[in-house]
Amino acid sequence: MQQEISRRTPHGQQAAVALSHAAGRQHADQFILAVFRKWFWARKPDAGFLLEGFPATLLQAKVLDEWLEARGETLTGCYAADPLSADLVVTHYRTQGLLTGATRAAA
Repeated sequence: MQQEISRRTPHGQQAAVALSHAAGRQHADQFILAVFRKWFWARKPDAGFLLEGFPATLLQAKVLDEWLEARGETLTGCYAADPLSADLVVTHYRTQGLLTGATRAAA
């Protein structure tokens, strides 16, 4: 996504607008999924990847899971700065046993 925005492609310009308007979350989800769908299906099968900031919503996480399943691929892990967070995406990956993250220092 950042590459599209940096290169100022038509998709990148639309992404920048969508990301700046959090109120239109459903529209933003649809657009972001469309951009990532293009990237996901264009990449070589079993090519490793690292995503930052995606998935950002539970819908995006579930769609990514469906794409991976359709290709017979799986995630090896997900990182969260706060792995104990109640965020829906963090919870989704925690329940799948994929979550790692920073540990809190004992007070």
